[in-house]
Amino acid sequence: MKRILVADDHAIVRKGLKETLAEELGPLRFGEAGNNQQVLDMVWKEEWDLVMLDINMEQRSGLEVLQEIRKARPKLPVLILSMYPVEEFGVRALKLGAAGYISKQSAPEELVAAVRSVLGGGRYISAALADRLAADAQRGSEKPLHQTLSTREYQVMLMIARGKSLKEIAAELSLSAKTVGTYHTRILEKMALNNDIQITRYALLNKLVD
Repeated sequence: MKRILVADDHAIVRKGLKETLAEELGPLRFGEAGNNQQVLDMVWKEEWDLVMLDINMEQRSGLEVLQEIRKARPKLPVLILSMYPVEEFGVRALKLGAAGYISKQSAPEELVAAVRSVLGGGRYISAALADRLAADAQRGSEKPLHQTLSTREYQVMLMIARGKSLKEIAAELSLSAKTVGTYHTRILEKMALNNDIQITRYALLNKLVD
């Protein structure tokens, strides 16, 4: 029987995911984690066939946790779940070793298809993500500036581009205002930008946000 660890900080989301998968895929054994430390503890202590990992839990980005899982259990597939469109984090997730990336707004049928594919030893790449990968490949060796950012810096950059203040970002990510200010400074330096207006313009031009 396949064992799936469902990691999301909302109990109702975990319940819905389990019910959807059990209904379509038959007998499965589930574990649940409500925060990033629980995820890592359960990955270290138990054997799993798949981790379904929310990208946006408190304290740390799911992509940072993904990197730790890959180090500890390199053969354990991780399917990233996100409230963000695939264009924003999908490519980055795959490059960090995720077996797939799926938006929480996706239809249940897509979720089931993604899990079935990954449990079968494959990866799940949606049509939207395939388009994004193709667009990146067309750039050749030229590396977009946003790819020089760390996972957390990239997340902060997108939130700034959506119009959130540094104070709001700090509250949403459970970080101190000083820490977010440091990320902000690094973003401007790495991308050779001068202000938040330029950050927003860059994100829109590169279709990182709507």
